[in-house]
Amino acid sequence: MVVQQHRSGVGVRAVCALAVVGVMAATAGCSGGGGGDDRAMADERGGADSLDVVHRAAAVLAGTVHGTGTGTGTATGAGARSVAGSAEVRTSMETAAGGTRVTIRGRGAYDFRNQVGRLEVALPEDAAGEDRHRPITELLAPGALYMMNRGAGVPADKWVRIDTTTLEDGNLVTGGVTDPMAAAELLRGARQVTYVGRTELAGVAVRHYRGISDIGRAAREASPKSRGALAAAAKGFRTDTVPFDAYLDEQGRLRKVRHRFSFANEGPAVEVVSTTLLYGFGVPVSVRLPDDRDIYTGKIRQRQPGGTRARARTKAGA
Repeated sequence: MVVQQHRSGVGVRAVCALAVVGVMAATAGCSGGGGGDDRAMADERGGADSLDVVHRAAAVLAGTVHGTGTGTGTATGAGARSVAGSAEVRTSMETAAGGTRVTIRGRGAYDFRNQVGRLEVALPEDAAGEDRHRPITELLAPGALYMMNRGAGVPADKWVRIDTTTLEDGNLVTGGVTDPMAAAELLRGARQVTYVGRTELAGVAVRHYRGISDIGRAAREASPKSRGALAAAAKGFRTDTVPFDAYLDEQGRLRKVRHRFSFANEGPAVEVVSTTLLYGFGVPVSVRLPDDRDIYTGKIRQRQPGGTRARARTKAGA
């Protein structure tokens, strides 16, 4: 397991307090460590282009390149073109600390060309300090995360806007959902890739790749709209390597990706497993971002590790 750690214990606690809409903070404190290997390699069992196939996954989803297949690197017939651009999305983010395991689930759709999406995020019972919590609506956009039904003193008809380029994790875990484009863009930083083998997802034949991704490299190679948030994550993490499992279909489209993050400080380690599942490619996606008058600018109560409460101020456009 490669460990993600922030540059300071204070930074870790701040992210944990906000992460997954307060759920991570409610489950445990945070703690520290590990490293990674700089070698780039592709397992010959997956074809000589295994590393390239993984690197291209985000571009294939955005439709800026056509999938070239995931086998030998050649493309013929229907496999030479891929229908992507948008997809239906299911997500799960599981945190584990001190023997406590919490899973947050999301469902919606995402437009990879414009990098906007809408998800309904369901918190488990009691995770937010309540028996039941209304699903949180999240709008994802380049550099921004909008949340409705955030709770913590935010009026029910108002949105909270967070500038993801200022978050120490670049919103890789903060909202309880890893932005689907960010999840794919992280694969641009892959520096180790091993071909695991063929399998099926919901009846679709896919190839399974496992590897290590470097957030800094991903930020440098990412599309302009994704670069800011990933660059923030690269600066905010002391060890910016992330283990992943990626499943691509015969057209080179990413069908499933799982990233493993680990936070550590003086308390119990907090493990975070973020999984993104893509299907229904080409689905229409309509996302209208809130007007400034609909964005809450007051104070938000946040749980800190240990159960104490703090108050944070949000700003329109911040």
